[in-house]
Amino acid sequence: FAREIMLIECHIAGTSYRDVKAIEPSLLPGAFLALKREPQNPHDALAIMIFDESGHHLGYVPRAKNEALARLMDAGKLLFGRLESKEWVGDWLRVDTRLYLRDF
Repeated sequence: FAREIMLIECHIAGTSYRDVKAIEPSLLPGAFLALKREPQNPHDALAIMIFDESGHHLGYVPRAKNEALARLMDAGKLLFGRLESKEWVGDWLRVDTRLYLRDF
């Protein structure tokens, strides 16, 4: 049997660099978020991209919180997120998430 272990809560970094206005209405609390490592990222070798269910790249796990998660993913562990809340702060869409490990 599998269980989900909540690891951290964080916002999605970099949403201001993405065109999220068009997809914002479809970002609903509880929505699944896919995580993908990006080891070739020129700014952060531990970068973890965050995608919505439709495959839109929303941003990243914040650098200050990605090291342990990246190491788990590099070891083959399945991590994913769930959207908790969203809020427009000026022109910035703040998206808060919970990130989980699926343990088998």
